[in-house]
Amino acid sequence: MKSAVPVLDLSDWWSGSAERRASVADQMRDAAHRVGFFQVIHHGIDSQVRRNALHQMDQFFQLTLEEKEQVVPGDGTYRGYSGRKSESFAYTVGDIRPADLVEAFVMGSDELTPDKGSDLHGHRPNVWPTGLATFQDDVQTYYVAARDLSRTLTDIAAIALGLPDDFFTTKVDHAVVTMRMNWYQRHTDDPELDEAQMALGAHTDYGILTVLLADPGPGLQILSDDSEWLDVEPLEDAFIVNIGDALAVWTNNFWKSTVHRVVPTMTPGGRARRSIALFQDGNFATTLAPLPAFISEENPARYGTTTLGQHVTDKISGGRNFSVPDVQQTLGSRTTSGS
Repeated sequence: MKSAVPVLDLSDWWSGSAERRASVADQMRDAAHRVGFFQVIHHGIDSQVRRNALHQMDQFFQLTLEEKEQVVPGDGTYRGYSGRKSESFAYTVGDIRPADLVEAFVMGSDELTPDKGSDLHGHRPNVWPTGLATFQDDVQTYYVAARDLSRTLTDIAAIALGLPDDFFTTKVDHAVVTMRMNWYQRHTDDPELDEAQMALGAHTDYGILTVLLADPGPGLQILSDDSEWLDVEPLEDAFIVNIGDALAVWTNNFWKSTVHRVVPTMTPGGRARRSIALFQDGNFATTLAPLPAFISEENPARYGTTTLGQHVTDKISGGRNFSVPDVQQTLGSRTTSGS
């Protein structure tokens, strides 16, 4: 069953007309409240930039395991190559599942001045493969374009939520923005899959919002309010955008950080499924707590106070260490069993 994921046309935003921009913001407000996911078209990112990044993924993930493991950072930071079954994202929402089939390459912001953070999952040096001549340039070009789009989306979000136009400016000016290139492929010698096995386990995203480029076709699913898994198929030339935990906390759950997963639709030895997820996680020192505008006697604060950095770090550590993170009320914690 396909989900009714709304589509936002950003051409009205680029028009500069206040009325047309307000219309886009209204559509985002509705989509983020009802679904927590939407797709954006006319987003301003050149198709060649997207193709180049996907081509570099093909080149990297077709290297031998030994070659890919040369890009594993020695200090345990959230950078470089992450092998199959090295993570279980379902742990981050308290669901104990087998390790995920996905393998990944992770890069992100590497601004290392003291005031911009130096957490293991924050601003860290990137680790690049050798022998792939244009890999770093093409991947960084895509990263900058997707990061800029994420900032535009936070501008729209401010208007959508009735906040000051510059509300997010001081929350993303030194943002930790991480990008994860996901490669899902079944090997011909893979054992038969356990029914609980996921390509990428059920989870919510931890920061402000996510910008996802994914191959067309099935795989991505979101969990409905009725605990039903619904398919989301990417539109050609679109990006899928989803709301992260931070926006759910700030809006006291008026906007949804929706549980989602990737099911293993691939056949052994068949074509891989690719996606590139850019996580706009904001400034790690930013306070994370419900905003007064979203608290009332009928809807009291659902969350305590922490920081973006603490929340994101705890969640990432949970998935990598196969442990349920010890964070304030786990977002997206309604049951994901029975899949």
